[in-house]
Amino acid sequence: MSAAKAWNTTTKEDSGNPGPPHYPKSGFDPQTGIYHSINKLGDQHQIPTRPDLDIATYVLSHFPHPHQAESKIALIDSATNQQVNYAWLQRSIRSLAKGLYHTLGVRKGDVVFVLSPNSLLYPTICLAVFSIGAILTTANPLNTKSEIAKQVSDSGAKLAISAPEELHKLVPTGVPRILTSRKPIKDSSSLSIEELIESSDNLYQLPQVKLAQSDTAAILYSSGTTGTSKGVVLTHAHFIADVAFLRWSVDVSSAQNDVFLCFLPIFHIYGLSFFALGLFCVGTTTVVMKKYEFQAMLQAIKTHKVNNIPAVPPVILGLVKYTSKAGFESELSSLRRVTTGAAPLSKEVGDGFRKRFPWVELRQGYGLTEICGAATFSPTHKEAKARSGSSGMLIPSFCAKVVDTETGKSLPPYGEGELWLKSPSIMKGYLGNVEATAATIDSDGWLKTGDICYFDEDGFLFVVDRVKELIKHNGYQVAPAELEAILLSHPSIFDAAVIPVEDDEAGQIPMAYVVRAVGSELSEGQVIKFVADQVAPYKKVRRVSFTSAIPRSTSGKILRKNLVSQSKQQFNSKL
Repeated sequence: MSAAKAWNTTTKEDSGNPGPPHYPKSGFDPQTGIYHSINKLGDQHQIPTRPDLDIATYVLSHFPHPHQAESKIALIDSATNQQVNYAWLQRSIRSLAKGLYHTLGVRKGDVVFVLSPNSLLYPTICLAVFSIGAILTTANPLNTKSEIAKQVSDSGAKLAISAPEELHKLVPTGVPRILTSRKPIKDSSSLSIEELIESSDNLYQLPQVKLAQSDTAAILYSSGTTGTSKGVVLTHAHFIADVAFLRWSVDVSSAQNDVFLCFLPIFHIYGLSFFALGLFCVGTTTVVMKKYEFQAMLQAIKTHKVNNIPAVPPVILGLVKYTSKAGFESELSSLRRVTTGAAPLSKEVGDGFRKRFPWVELRQGYGLTEICGAATFSPTHKEAKARSGSSGMLIPSFCAKVVDTETGKSLPPYGEGELWLKSPSIMKGYLGNVEATAATIDSDGWLKTGDICYFDEDGFLFVVDRVKELIKHNGYQVAPAELEAILLSHPSIFDAAVIPVEDDEAGQIPMAYVVRAVGSELSEGQVIKFVADQVAPYKKVRRVSFTSAIPRSTSGKILRKNLVSQSKQQFNSKL
């Protein structure tokens, strides 16, 4: 039991304790039980309040001045070295917006589904969709046909934009579709984004669409705290607030000619916020990788003198382990800052990175799709190093509560409980799912994150455990309930449960406990293949253990903690 929880079980009369300590530097208000951000946005980073502002207009307004836009490189393809400047990027966004509106008939409120790996055109697609008031929904190219069909149907997509190699997954949906590039494929009749941009440039006028910050901008799919994937509804206001926070946190200087490396998927909120929106507001150059590959990442850093990398913990671990031999110092000497999010970074890995790369700032943040990005961030390298293992401090305009999961009381610093957040960037809710929305956002607007955390005396957040049942595999969220539903559809499986197992490389991997049906001789390999055939690769079950029964509570809920403890004993005994 934590010190804070111990205090909550003792009355003032019993102990003479005057109450919980105030810890003024933490931002904690003992009267309300709320933590407030002690960081402030400067005048240049204030969140705009103009009601008719949209995210595309906000981002484009921060592009370099016209006389600089021709010479300032916005994006570089790491594989081909193709480069586009800010002037071309702005023209392509406007031309695509014209084409979507006039040629394809996309209107305000229409949902545009994007299925593509990273590319130079991805930011153009996002900003063009936003600029005409259409709604963006994105998907992982690794998703299966059934997963994609479900999202297309759930979001109500009117148009799909697909990478050529992924087009076959969209054919069964029947939704109209165009290609991201001219790459030859069997369906050669499909129009491409490139052709649409070229044909629309001088043919049409830019559509005048009345937009408001309160309009829906995107539906991004997340598993939330439990269960299967749900559509997170985000408005232009949410993205504007997030980009304002990002501009504040990035702290770049044109004199430093900052070069960022993008291998994070832009279909994810982390990549979308950084590489399709926020970084254009500070005039940086981004080197775009189609997907993450460790060796290709190292080569891109060396070739393009990359100095900023937004990353995830497995990448940090890879840098520590793979570059332990001498000689990498010169190849990675351009690095100046690495930021990490999407999953907690352990103190051990963080300390190992700082020891290996002492000249590189390592800062950590905490965020969710449901809050349209980050909620905490390490404000300085010095503080991040001193609080190794922390996810940083509340960013401006965020406030938080740490709620005891048993008593519902708000806890002071060092009290461990579920983290609740409130901010202008909290989602509207889950698309068409009133029950899930009500379970996640209370009547006062607090979002329940499902993560067990605590703040220290200076307001630094530490993630301890998860209330929610999601498995974090290489930064992706895997919902056990989704995998359990698949397992239970197998005729030779009587019962099943899926749990996370810690893994040095991936963070966590899904493991299944399976009760065979009577007379079944089902093997581990057969179970793994059965699931793998139906889900994206990152969702695959990696281990299987057969058992006589799945432990459940009296209400029938799977007792996952029991299985997690069992798995630790089971695998530790084999070491």
